[in-house]
Amino acid sequence: MENNVSHTKLSDNEFITQFKNCTLNPSIFNHEAHLRLSWILINELGLDSAIKTIQLQLQNFVKSVGATDKYHATLTIAAMKTVHHFMQKSKTENFENFISENQRLKTNFKDLINNHYSIDIFTSEQAKVNFLEPDLLPFE
Repeated sequence: MENNVSHTKLSDNEFITQFKNCTLNPSIFNHEAHLRLSWILINELGLDSAIKTIQLQLQNFVKSVGATDKYHATLTIAAMKTVHHFMQKSKTENFENFISENQRLKTNFKDLINNHYSIDIFTSEQAKVNFLEPDLLPFE
């Protein structure tokens, strides 16, 4: 991968279109790109529709790149709800400012999610296949 290749080089529309069409370079679909996808979809569709949309799009994307084992149902929905929570407190109008304002989504993401569960959803096969509601702290 070239050093200058990044999801940040794409406009929101280019990014979301390439992802939806499964033409996005999978090497640039990192954690921050996943957060960006969540942010865009929530802004465009609202949380409930965004959750349905991201599940379908992620499943299509991982299938298209031969990585179906990468899809994680609980983590996908938990991430959407977490991004939405931070969006409710944010006044920014673009992802770059949003992620700068909310660095914890990048640097402490696993801890943010783990606050909601008594089990390690990152390694749970059940959580990977089906969304598990949090048992410690509900998502707001």
